[in-house]
Amino acid sequence: MSKPIVRIVELDGTVIDREMTNTEFTQYQKDEAENLAYKAELQSKATAKAALLKRLGITPDEAKLLLA
Repeated sequence: MSKPIVRIVELDGTVIDREMTNTEFTQYQKDEAENLAYKAELQSKATAKAALLKRLGITPDEAKLLLA
């Protein structure tokens, strides 16, 4: 698998495109895994919230009113 390309723009406008180093690529993979886990957690919470509201028989707006 080829590594993603990093674009560096210098102050003088020079553009350098290069492949990520091994260290950068390792960090990139770690960040991507963390982002996927975070998105999955958000989706899980949203699903649980929707299920709770349905079970209570109220809308999100009604829930906001109750919690205000």
